[in-house]
Amino acid sequence: MHLNTLKPAAGARKARVRVGRGIGSGLGKTAGRGHKGQYARAGKGKVKPGFEGGQMPLQRRLPKVGFRSQKAHEVSEVLLYKLDALKVDVVDFAALRDAGLIEKRAERAKIVKKGEITRAVKLKGVAVTAGAKAAIEAAGGSVE
Repeated sequence: MHLNTLKPAAGARKARVRVGRGIGSGLGKTAGRGHKGQYARAGKGKVKPGFEGGQMPLQRRLPKVGFRSQKAHEVSEVLLYKLDALKVDVVDFAALRDAGLIEKRAERAKIVKKGEITRAVKLKGVAVTAGAKAAIEAAGGSVE
């Protein structure tokens, strides 16, 4: 391969379409703009996104719905069965963060009951649902 023989791949460079260059081109006369109207005019074809010709636009006709909580990321949920994989016996917020079970931006953690736990763990400073607490205590663990 030499620098003077380099070429773009076949089909990589497309010839531009020349509009308004006669009937034989297929884009003569109105140059693909149709007849009259806003979009046929030179320099006048732009309308704001969502503009519907003065009619009330769709995004204003529909009601506002939903709410995105700013606090939603503060509490991170940890599934009960994932505590089995932890190598530590005392599980606190720092241990959960080190294990990668909670988000970096989370400020609190909560253990929720999903799956089973087979070994005894001691929870410290972490919120627990009632079902998860019962399962941890049944496995011989404790919750502080």
